[in-house]
Amino acid sequence: MRILFTSVALSGHFYPMVPLAWACRALGHDVLVTSSENFVPTVLRAGLPVVPCGPEAGLADLAAAGMVGPPGEVPEVGADQQRQAHGRAFAGIAVRNLPGIASIVDRWRPDLVVSERAESAGPVAAATRGVPHVEHHWGIPPLLEYRQAAVDGLAGELAALGLTGLPEPAAVLNPWPPSLRLDYAVGHRNLRYVPYNGDARVPEWTLGDRRRPRICVTLGTVLPGLGVDEVVFPVLAELARLGVELVVAVDDAVVAGWPPLPDAVLHAGRMPMSQVLRACDITVNHGGQGTVLSALEAGCPQLSLPHFDDQFDNADASAKAGAGLRLLPEELSPQAIVNGCVELLDRAEYGRTAAALAAEIAAQPSTFDTVELLEELAG
Repeated sequence: MRILFTSVALSGHFYPMVPLAWACRALGHDVLVTSSENFVPTVLRAGLPVVPCGPEAGLADLAAAGMVGPPGEVPEVGADQQRQAHGRAFAGIAVRNLPGIASIVDRWRPDLVVSERAESAGPVAAATRGVPHVEHHWGIPPLLEYRQAAVDGLAGELAALGLTGLPEPAAVLNPWPPSLRLDYAVGHRNLRYVPYNGDARVPEWTLGDRRRPRICVTLGTVLPGLGVDEVVFPVLAELARLGVELVVAVDDAVVAGWPPLPDAVLHAGRMPMSQVLRACDITVNHGGQGTVLSALEAGCPQLSLPHFDDQFDNADASAKAGAGLRLLPEELSPQAIVNGCVELLDRAEYGRTAAALAAEIAAQPSTFDTVELLEELAG
């Protein structure tokens, strides 16, 4: 069986699909990934074959939509406006990539197309060629704004292909634990979440016992630019006063530009979140899909600081379940973050709930089980 995976050129969209693509290859199926030209190195580092389908895309498109500004700036607009802008950006990428993906489908002739939910060109190319497609879901919210933006942005292409709207997937694969999903996700097919966030050199300190409580601070790729002196360092300094160990998970290039960190910081830089979070008592994060799910999978309580789009809903899901806390942008201060960490460390019920959700994730169908479903859908 030939399976084509399609993704926009953003790691947070592509990484959740990687373990499923590995499983497909391990079971003998032919896998090919396609994305924008600039994303090819990222796919190659995941050990997967890739062919580009369009010009450079990704964060630049979000910046053009006004949703990711210069370092130190996050647009002060509502979540609905953010999602509409993101949807328009992703629709623009789909318009540019559709000819390339259609050509790949024509020449490579996949039996099935698997697309992450923000990538619209793959499903269109598949539908017009009689190839079933599957949506690989991410995030908690329905993101109807994305779908409407794709319909509007691809209106000319859809009409020319004889389509009245975006094709519906044969199945939606959802890695979120069922107990956290919203009503619209009823009918999604369960898929066990397997963390992957790129290079995975495991620090030796994760392998032994810890003598003090350990907190992992990870802020994604955008929030570290929100003012190191104004936000990050005051938070680390306050947390250090708790007598804990701190690990700061950010890109190595970001850390290289920072001044010396407090002595309480055990390690700072890029690190594999699954192994690191298992060696931590709690985490402070930005509410991104991959980080929140990785914390849940590790049974690690979390304090989420969402700033845009699906981060708010992801953080809400964890907090409402009792596996963590959430602070809105207007509530943020170093002391508020410290208070949240103290509460998570002091109240054992957060850990018990996080452990229960980890067990729920572990009980979902594995990637290998899911390949059997893909085989059925491809006929």
